[in-house]
Amino acid sequence: MLSEEFRALLKSGAKDFNIDLSEEMLDKFSTYAGLLVEWNEKMNLTAITDEEGIAIKHFLDSLSLFSVLPESANKIIDVGTGAGFPGIPLSIAKNSLNITLLDSLAKRVGFLQEVCTTLKLSNIEAVHGRAEDFGVKKEYREQFDVATARAVAALPVLLEYSLPFVKTGGMFIAMKGPDAADEIKESRKALEVLGGEIAEVRNFTLPNSGNERCIVMIKKCRHTPPAYPRKSGKPTKSPIK
Repeated sequence: MLSEEFRALLKSGAKDFNIDLSEEMLDKFSTYAGLLVEWNEKMNLTAITDEEGIAIKHFLDSLSLFSVLPESANKIIDVGTGAGFPGIPLSIAKNSLNITLLDSLAKRVGFLQEVCTTLKLSNIEAVHGRAEDFGVKKEYREQFDVATARAVAALPVLLEYSLPFVKTGGMFIAMKGPDAADEIKESRKALEVLGGEIAEVRNFTLPNSGNERCIVMIKKCRHTPPAYPRKSGKPTKSPIK
């Protein structure tokens, strides 16, 4: 549970992204933090378990997505969501969004389902599977306005995981640390092959901290060829370069 100090920190930090968190939303973030710490004792969800770290490096980092999320975006997939970042904070702050949380570890999906049930979040589902497998399923392929991923893999690999989910005209938003320039250079071939173009790169510092972040916005300009994503494990072993 978050103390009053960190509830205030979260509320003030969210305003930097034009989000006004209600007391009910802050209660949900507080409960989420408690569940994260509790479950983390049973399984490896995060190395960050202190209040300040959770509030800034997990919650505010996730909410930073609102600074670039297109207003028309409604259907979002969070690829390799892990402990639910950024998808669950997005759902807490804007419950009208339709969010799919995708993770390859069944135990983590159990945690995500517990959080969503406890917080009474609607329009959100947690599914167990690999991006390479779900990206070829017709009910998931090119069905989303936005795909996002946070700290999952290098950008050339992430593009193959994520762009197949995005509708033509939609957006893949990669959440990165401050040193994304090299990854962007290495992604030229993958962008060309998979049908994406860099729309914008935005560097910023998380509120109430010195933590630098980079958001890379990739527009889906044309259909991803049917050969992608390749079979499980291939994007990581042999990135498109």
